Amino acid sequence: MTRSDERTVSPEQQAREEELVERVARSFDSCENPRLRQLMTGLVRHLHAYIRDVRLTEEEWDQAIRFLTRCGHITDDKRQEFILLSDVLGASMQTITVNNQAYGDSTEATVFGPFFVEGAPEVPLGGDTSGGAVGQPCWVEGTVTDTDGKPLAGARIEVWEADEEGMYDVQYDDDRTAARAHLHTDDEGRYGFWAITPTPYPIPHDGPVGEMLQAAGRSPMRASHLHFMVSHQACRTLVTHIFVRGDELLDSDAVFGVKESLVKDFEQQPVGTATPDGPVVDGTWSKVRFDIVLAPAGA
Repeated sequence: MTRSDERTVSPEQQAREEELVERVARSFDSCENPRLRQLMTGLVRHLHAYIRDVRLTEEEWDQAIRFLTRCGHITDDKRQEFILLSDVLGASMQTITVNNQAYGDSTEATVFGPFFVEGAPEVPLGGDTSGGAVGQPCWVEGTVTDTDGKPLAGARIEVWEADEEGMYDVQYDDDRTAARAHLHTDDEGRYGFWAITPTPYPIPHDGPVGEMLQAAGRSPMRASHLHFMVSHQACRTLVTHIFVRGDELLDSDAVFGVKESLVKDFEQQPVGTATPDGPVVDGTWSKVRFDIVLAPAGA
């Protein structure tokens, strides 16, 4: 409870509330799974503490139940409203932070997001991941190493991003596959591919989570980014993004995913500038370097 509520809630009332917390927590005493028992009793204590802290009204609780019900109704195989809710409350980012502990100079992790799709097409090194998505071409290159600096050959790199219109391929109705692919590092741990220069976009805000953000005076906009998932048999799988230095949304990313170490220079290249791997680009393009360091498995 807040200090003001401590002055208004009588000792008798506090005792009644505390007795209920203990009674509900004790209901899990016979749970044979110790981790499940810890999770459930912790949930009970924190949930009850929140209810008592804000002095939640029955009308507010009913509204919360209806909100969660609407999140379930709008969720389907292409849209996960509960992931959006977790993201905008910072719960996704906090869970990632807890589960990806700092290890040496390993690359920081950030939110997975709701738009990853299994089975993205493979492209060769130097290939084009855009799949025809609209946007300025961007050359992305770097290395994948372990924390001892050893190059990781054959590391799998999954990449995905929104197009210049702020849409992921799964948000269209034509079953396209675009702006997502996977590739593997070479024997020296190097990689390079063509993508599109990231641009800002809003998370889906035409549902209950969007209404909540609007009511709270928050923006649904995400800072410009490119998603990576990098895996190697000897290392901890990394899910991360890179962000565009200079983006005005870096300090207000709707899902709290920005970390300074992941902000990179996307260098603009004038018309006619030769590309790293030879193809001619009709117009301007950008390039960025992202050297990835994976923590050991189990770290």
